[in-house]
Amino acid sequence: MRILIDSNRFIDFCAGEPAVVDAFEQAALLVVPFIVLAEIRVGAQSIKRGDAQVRILGELLQQPGVRVAHSSDTTPHHYAALYARLKKAGTPIPTNDLWIAALAIEHSLVLYSRDAHFDRIPSIPRLD
Repeated sequence: MRILIDSNRFIDFCAGEPAVVDAFEQAALLVVPFIVLAEIRVGAQSIKRGDAQVRILGELLQQPGVRVAHSSDTTPHHYAALYARLKKAGTPIPTNDLWIAALAIEHSLVLYSRDAHFDRIPSIPRLD
């Protein structure tokens, strides 16, 4: 499976949650959105375990089959379409999560997140 991870699943991975560690290890491709990189670095500045998480992130990014997803010219188109659809339905989601969802759609990846608000976007396959 090709998965795109949310920051909450990265935190679960750092905590050694067995199901999450297994999902990371079994993934054919593990993609970390640039947004998640920023969220992890923000967290590193505000929590005690932050430095350890940044170290784990660096090690993870060196593994085969792990890459970072950056925004392309197409990403804002997906973002805008999602934003408009969710706003019209009266069910917006946080901005960073809109970017993550747009990247999942653009790269045809399965989204791995604990956030229930992603359920408002049924076009994105999910791993819970």
